[in-house]
Amino acid sequence: MDVRSLGRVGVLLGGRSGEREISLMSGNGVLEALLSKGVDAHPFDTGLRCPTELAKEKFDRIFITLHGRYGEDGTIQGLLELLGLPYTGSGVLASALAIDKIATKLVWLSSSLSTPEFEELKADSDWNAVVKRLGLPLIVKPAHEGSSLGLTKVKSVEELPAAYQLAAAMDKKVIAETCIVGDELTCPLVGFGSDAEALPVIKIIPPEANYDFHNKYFSDETKYLCPTDLAPEVNKAVQELALAAYRALGCRTWGRADVMLDQKTGKPYLLEMNTSPGMTSHSLVPMAAKAAGVDYAELVLWVISQTLNSKGVRSA
Repeated sequence: MDVRSLGRVGVLLGGRSGEREISLMSGNGVLEALLSKGVDAHPFDTGLRCPTELAKEKFDRIFITLHGRYGEDGTIQGLLELLGLPYTGSGVLASALAIDKIATKLVWLSSSLSTPEFEELKADSDWNAVVKRLGLPLIVKPAHEGSSLGLTKVKSVEELPAAYQLAAAMDKKVIAETCIVGDELTCPLVGFGSDAEALPVIKIIPPEANYDFHNKYFSDETKYLCPTDLAPEVNKAVQELALAAYRALGCRTWGRADVMLDQKTGKPYLLEMNTSPGMTSHSLVPMAAKAAGVDYAELVLWVISQTLNSKGVRSA
């Protein structure tokens, strides 16, 4: 493609969420890739500058590398629509749904897609009743955070109050869900609607089975298998489930579905959908794209090229 058709590209990075550090890493990687392809790209840190200053920059389109709240939740997408700026990733509604783990699950359940049993926790929740319904171990986490921030694997009812307090310190909304024991998988997705496609599935093997913030982004001990060592029919089932989850939320351009494969039944369960995937050296979408024959810079160029068909109005 003629990169001049992209015009002046703004790369939104940093932001104000708990994932700021990762967003800076993603954004700088994307910026370097765009520049290497001859794109007129410029960084814009929404954590240091007021997003309303975007209008002064005369950008023609935006590559969003913000993660978490104030960047992946529909807020920045709404502003960009008001400014008439085409942008990468999902629109307002899909972004707002996907950032809320409870709303996401309700959409998936309405589409008969498998996801772990869950309930919203409150300060006055009956902890014994929660354990009786969801079983042990269970996962407690903020409903609007990513990168495993504020997440606790609870192994006894006595651990529940502290797990709730940790998550509640980050978010007014806290979710508890049944812990699915088995292989941890992720499936990146690209495109929109009936044209959406699943990239190769990745199997994640973190040290001590703990895929926390450090092991996601900074540890060299975490192992990734892409292609996986799973049977072809299992990979296909995970891809089909991830695609259905992506379409049910109305996601577009790209995303990544996190999945657990139950070791007892072999059934895959959806955990969450990421609508602004990481683009760091440890990130999973570039890894899957590489397995499909697309390198990092080509992936970045493809993602921003999708805005050429947009008029900046993204209702889904």
